[in-house]
Amino acid sequence: AEAMELPLGCEFEDSVFAQSKERGPGGGGGGPPYCAKRCEPRWFCKETDSVDDTEILTAGKFLGDLAYREQEFEKALCEYSSCLLLLPASNIAMRRDVQEGQARCLSRLGRHKEALDIAEKLRNGATNTDHLTTVLNLQFAIYQGLENVEKKIMCLQQLICLHPFNPWYWKLLAEAYMSLLQDLSPLFFPEVKLNQSEEVGVSDSNFKTSTGREINFQSHSSESQKECFWSSLAIETKNRNPVTCSNSQIIKEFLCTSEEKVGIKACASFIRARLLLQLTQLQQSSFVLEKNIKSQKEIEDKVKRFGLKESSLLLMTKVMGVDLLPEKIKEEFQGEVKCIGPSALSSLVTASATEFEIKWFRNLQDDLCHFDRQFYSDIYSPPSVI
Repeated sequence: AEAMELPLGCEFEDSVFAQSKERGPGGGGGGPPYCAKRCEPRWFCKETDSVDDTEILTAGKFLGDLAYREQEFEKALCEYSSCLLLLPASNIAMRRDVQEGQARCLSRLGRHKEALDIAEKLRNGATNTDHLTTVLNLQFAIYQGLENVEKKIMCLQQLICLHPFNPWYWKLLAEAYMSLLQDLSPLFFPEVKLNQSEEVGVSDSNFKTSTGREINFQSHSSESQKECFWSSLAIETKNRNPVTCSNSQIIKEFLCTSEEKVGIKACASFIRARLLLQLTQLQQSSFVLEKNIKSQKEIEDKVKRFGLKESSLLLMTKVMGVDLLPEKIKEEFQGEVKCIGPSALSSLVTASATEFEIKWFRNLQDDLCHFDRQFYSDIYSPPSVI
């Protein structure tokens, strides 16, 4: 039989059938085999006469890491600081790791401003998405120590802009909204009660009633809470009488609306986290799968506490899962690191909380408000945070 001719472009190169070169025992064509260096446990704790700069610096960083793990934060800070003095400017990766360690120690020691200053420098020097993710996680940890809920929410929103398919960021965001919900109810000063007939005038730091009674906010809320309240209240009342409005209009309506909106954001974030966990569990096993399933059950219990109708939950699930496809989830955990400049990195995260919430929650809030206004049975008893 005649040899069959292959179509043009389908011929095989002769090299494909050539005998492969024999590989040496070390993996290369020649030379001595590679031997991995074996280290004893806590080798870096022992004094060494090594002249290898890399080994000396690595030992210094590991000493800091060990002290931090053992919660000896002063000692860890000293080790990190000593290591940083020896690190050359060219070793960017290790310098960033050590500086992050310094910031975490300072935060644990209550020196939050110094920690935030280091975090800001790291952010300004970020050149890829991994850098920015690390900095945002660091800032979140610092604000957690400061108990600043609004700043924690801001960090999580920016992390979600970078990683919209990460279930743990969505779960943390939901929990942060729940904390904010606790701050909103009741109006930072539960002991203050107004009569229905009283009228209130709004000033920078208090309400003044028509009977002359003045209610001051300064002693009842933190700076971040006051800032959040007054900015929200200004928006709520800008189209009303600037001098006087009724208690039921300005307090009860504002509280109901604010709590309902925050509650929707919290519940929606929980639902998206659960959807993402459900998608990822198919590729998980062992303790990772166990953590996933446990978190799903925890989220389910918290969602039930909102008391939403089934129709609302179905709508929320549909809206928060509209972009969820298995291939997108895979990209989230296997995606390439984007190496770009600081200005371009900033464009990857939203400029404000308003932009984030418009993107994720605006349509949801509008739809839910039409057919499910019973978000809470009592505005003074929002879902408890576990």
